[in-house]
Amino acid sequence: MEITVSSNVVTITGNIKTINDYQDIKGSLDALAATNKSIVIKIVDSISITSSVIGYFNKLVLKDGIDLSIYVGNAQLKELFDDLDLTSLFKVKKG
Repeated sequence: MEITVSSNVVTITGNIKTINDYQDIKGSLDALAATNKSIVIKIVDSISITSSVIGYFNKLVLKDGIDLSIYVGNAQLKELFDDLDLTSLFKVKKG
């Protein structure tokens, strides 16, 4: 998994599957959340996401008040967000 950050946009390529992936994502987003109230996350090709990452996204939105938008490239991942009823909370879109 690779993370690139440009302004308030975080692009994640590769599969999100390990605790190290979670720590990398959290580190990148913590730094952004300190200076931005709006963050866009592009998950380019991952087919899944760990529960720890979902929990962290939840904290960003509900506790920290971050306006989060997530764009997913994989239809299965979009379905997962739909099934978990998180599409509107995280503003998940295919693209």
